[in-house]
Amino acid sequence: MLNSLFSQMLPRGQTTEGNLSSVVAFVLLGFSDLPPNIQGFLFGIFFLIYMSILIGNGLIIIITRVDSVLQTPMYFFIANFSSLEICYVSVTLPRILVNLWTQDRSISWLGCATQMCFFLMLGATECFLLAVMAYDRYVAICNPLHYPLIMNHKMCAQLAAGAWLSGIPVQIGQTCQVFSLPFCGSNQINHFFCDIPPLIKLACGDTSLNEMCVFVVAILFVMIPFLFILGSYVKIISTILKLSSARGRSKAFSTCSSHIIVVLLFFGSATITYLRPKSIHSARTDKMLSLFYTIVTPMFNPLIYSLRNKDVITALKKLLFKKTV
Repeated sequence: MLNSLFSQMLPRGQTTEGNLSSVVAFVLLGFSDLPPNIQGFLFGIFFLIYMSILIGNGLIIIITRVDSVLQTPMYFFIANFSSLEICYVSVTLPRILVNLWTQDRSISWLGCATQMCFFLMLGATECFLLAVMAYDRYVAICNPLHYPLIMNHKMCAQLAAGAWLSGIPVQIGQTCQVFSLPFCGSNQINHFFCDIPPLIKLACGDTSLNEMCVFVVAILFVMIPFLFILGSYVKIISTILKLSSARGRSKAFSTCSSHIIVVLLFFGSATITYLRPKSIHSARTDKMLSLFYTIVTPMFNPLIYSLRNKDVITALKKLLFKKTV
């Protein structure tokens, strides 16, 4: 469906002005400025990171399905988050590995549009899912007596589906808008995947409308969920501080701290990337920030949610060592 939609937008032959050929493929410069031995080292590092993301998040999905103790709303959303992280990193990291291994950095116009569309859709899903997880913790801590009634199976399924699906039409529209721009100059994208800021830099003509749309969408999909999360945790912390039991406060803070760490890692880097004006964008800074929300967060997600959680550690031990008992 996406391929057929983007195929209709493919540049045909010549532009209307003169004999300037339209760009029909791009080159992802990525880490091409580094020496070959450093690129080989990066390939090894990124390959290990990708495997750790697949295995770590995959284990979280499995244990939340097979262990009855973890079949609660909180772990249902954590399993969704782990599934999302696998999909999210698989949009960009395999392509980075291929570019580093083969040194073939070209990507078709259609391939670039498809990669960016899925990247944006999954990024929007992550923003909404983190907000849903914050709401789950808010209800659990601030309204514990009604928690089982509010966060029932139907509500959890609806919230998860909403997080996965809400951003799809907007991000398809944004991708179409970006790729409807004329690309009639350089085709070299100074990034390791197709993203909005470096693509807008390559466009010919006035891109102010596109920059405004990117800003508006970033407000809707990044800032509003972040402010919702912030508001939820203000209420949560206020409620926790009112608890008379020190053990109760410690347990409540423990269940929330993992989520707060992930929120800060993801939203911090994404906000700086998409809410800065085009004039102060730096290719090197964009690459470093992108590494945080495309690779670092998915890599740390299993560690953050397992090493800090006794229930997850117990479930992992049961899964990994049950055959030896």
